[in-house]
Amino acid sequence: MSMATPDVFRYGVPAESDFGYAQAIRSGELIHISGQLSFGETGDFLHADDFAAQLRRTHLNTDRILGHYGVTRNQVVSQVLYVVDLRRNAAALARGNLAYFGDHRPASTAVGVTGLTFPGQVVEIAFVVDTRLPA
Repeated sequence: MSMATPDVFRYGVPAESDFGYAQAIRSGELIHISGQLSFGETGDFLHADDFAAQLRRTHLNTDRILGHYGVTRNQVVSQVLYVVDLRRNAAALARGNLAYFGDHRPASTAVGVTGLTFPGQVVEIAFVVDTRLPA
């Protein structure tokens, strides 16, 4: 019995090999997207302590993954958002989430955390996408 090779997405940034993970992996009709954050093309962290800018960049990075798989935001079924100082950033989070998803409403869980990987990082978001949903 042969095992199918998983459809994995990588940016090719150092953190992927340093931590041993993929940015996303397709499992049947679902795509699991690792926690996305505000980093540039070479993996450098961007916009320290600027919540709105980090959220925008995180969504841009997510769009790159969605594009790889030929899916859209409307096929995102859930997201888990990790937010430093959630109470202070809740309004900006809501605005950014509504701007990103428009009328689409994925299941969402926001988790307040005391810190994330990079100094000044204030948001990270993991997603699950169902390719069977209409784009």
